[in-house]
Amino acid sequence: MFSRSDRCGIALADRVAGPSGATASWQRAPRYGAARMRRRAICSIVVLAVGCAGCGGKTSLFNSSKPIRTVTVPVTSTSAHAPASGSSTTSSPLDLGIPALATKNTSRVDGSDPVSDAAGVALAVFPSVAPGTHPTAVTLAPTDDWPAAIAASSLMAPPFRAPVLLSGPSSLPAITLNALKLLAPTGNGSAGGAQVIRIGDVPAPSGVHSTYIGGNGPYALAAAIDSYETHERGRPSVNVVVASTDAPAYAMPAAGYAAESGEPVLFVDSAGVPAPTAQALAAHKHPHIYVLGPPSVISASVVAELARYGTVKRISGIDPASTSVDFAEYRDPPCAFGQPCVHVPGSFGWAIRSPGHAYVLINQNSTLDAAAAAALSSSGGYGPQLLVQNPNSLPTSVLNYFLDYATPGYTQEGPTAAVYNHAWLIGDPGEISVAVQGQVDSLLEAVPQR
Repeated sequence: MFSRSDRCGIALADRVAGPSGATASWQRAPRYGAARMRRRAICSIVVLAVGCAGCGGKTSLFNSSKPIRTVTVPVTSTSAHAPASGSSTTSSPLDLGIPALATKNTSRVDGSDPVSDAAGVALAVFPSVAPGTHPTAVTLAPTDDWPAAIAASSLMAPPFRAPVLLSGPSSLPAITLNALKLLAPTGNGSAGGAQVIRIGDVPAPSGVHSTYIGGNGPYALAAAIDSYETHERGRPSVNVVVASTDAPAYAMPAAGYAAESGEPVLFVDSAGVPAPTAQALAAHKHPHIYVLGPPSVISASVVAELARYGTVKRISGIDPASTSVDFAEYRDPPCAFGQPCVHVPGSFGWAIRSPGHAYVLINQNSTLDAAAAAALSSSGGYGPQLLVQNPNSLPTSVLNYFLDYATPGYTQEGPTAAVYNHAWLIGDPGEISVAVQGQVDSLLEAVPQR
């Protein structure tokens, strides 16, 4: 366990250990200076936020069990459309969708399900309102095959840059169809001019040029996506992420990394390495294989079987949330102790151990949201996906990660010279509450550094 002797009482009372069962050694770099001096103030805010988590009643507008302030604010207008003398006009945060939709350091994709979230994310990344703001292609992934949807996230990386939309097998959901019309993909040269890359059992949209990637089951479909990318890019990747179909939450953070790196996600189960996965790994010619999850998810015997095809290292926490944190911090080769840790060419992993980044928070019970949100990790702030288990509380591992690394500090030069963070929250407040959103907003705020 890493020492956190300078953390305030609330974090010390419930801190978590480092990676469990990891076969690769790595070290934590020194904390960013501004984080230490803010521990006590932040934890006071955290206590207030967590303490308020059970207050109040349900707000039907956001379908949330969390309270939202509803103080009305008088509005005075001097325009030609001002109300008649003696009348009054009021507005409230609920009318504006604030703070649920956005705070100064957070934005929410407020979909009611992963299909809606995918449409919202795609349009946030590609607003499609002016020349140059449309995607060249869109990936259409199946809602009934979450491993395929996560594996398809890698198509968001160059040269495809295709955000994920979701559909069932029978017909396109209305929101997916509307998003596709708004996105109006222009056609991707690396995909043979296709505007839509269809994955598995999804319908073919009319009026657009599409290409198809198929496979019999999730293992074959993930392998087919990998093969397609290898063919179009002209070479196999040197790194492969392997997750388990037995534990969806542990696989989720792979989607964001695949979208950023373009490296494939393949799957195993408790019985071993399925034939399609083995064949795909063999085609990579002894790659570096990174296993997501502890031995209880991907056993030592499965790791030994994987080692026939390449070098294997494990990225693991004690639960899905801490595993997502460990993935956010991870780099291979390991960062030198006492030196800044950053991703460099030829390395694997996010290696995010400093402020100035984006983070994507997802409820671990909404597996498809990982694929839906993947494009946010490959654009804008280019940040990792972090998991939340309980909508009404931030996991201790994620809280500790923000306290250690995400608090920007500024010196006498002033706040305009600082680096800044941003967090995306995926789903409505029933997935991640407004109280947690406010807590994250506070944790990411730049503060004076003494």
